[in-house]
Amino acid sequence: MAKRGKCLCGAVSFEFSGAENWRAHCHCESCRRNTSSPFTTWFAVPNEAFSFTGKMPKVYGSSPGARRMFCGDCGTPIAFEHDKFPHEIHLYAASLETPEDFQPDFHVYWNERLPWLHWSDGLPKYATTLVGAQPLMEP
Repeated sequence: MAKRGKCLCGAVSFEFSGAENWRAHCHCESCRRNTSSPFTTWFAVPNEAFSFTGKMPKVYGSSPGARRMFCGDCGTPIAFEHDKFPHEIHLYAASLETPEDFQPDFHVYWNERLPWLHWSDGLPKYATTLVGAQPLMEP
């Protein structure tokens, strides 16, 4: 069964099938600035399991190799691609039709988190990315 998501106005929509590659809260400054929020919750799916089903999003090259996609009508952030991850697309959990069914598995860029949020979810926390890293101890 396909899972679906969309932007605020519904112009940009997507669907994917199968399991997510990973699901995480990101605390990096770049994601915070892109969403004007204290953290962003992402998941990744294989490119071959994903498709845009509405309007194509606009694309902003936010840093070398990174492309952030958003709705050209309402401005909602919708996806992220990076040359480091050529086989997957990263999507915002809050854009899912049923985000209440979503459960993140870990935190990334924990060292960049804002100090005024306090976490007690018990999820593993990584200083930067998950790739090749060991989780940090709870501060």
